[in-house]
Amino acid sequence: HSLDPAKAGMAGPHLAGLNGRVLGSAEGFDYSPAFKVAKAQGLAWDHERLLGYLTDPDAIVPGGWMSPPAGLNAADRAAVVDYLLKQ
Repeated sequence: HSLDPAKAGMAGPHLAGLNGRVLGSAEGFDYSPAFKVAKAQGLAWDHERLLGYLTDPDAIVPGGWMSPPAGLNAADRAAVVDYLLKQ
């Protein structure tokens, strides 16, 4: 991932403008079928959804391709969410 929308070839989509962005909608990234379904449903990133995703990605987007970030406790995940949603 990157905060730079112009950075291509990353393992995940860019994270700029994440707050309120529809899941699976960053241009130029090849999303999993699960994210394509989430996009079609109009699901958007918010604090609760992103925190849940960082805790258990498969609970939020079943069949997605991301594993939970290693080594983050609840406070770390909350800080990451707060940071990303302000970018």
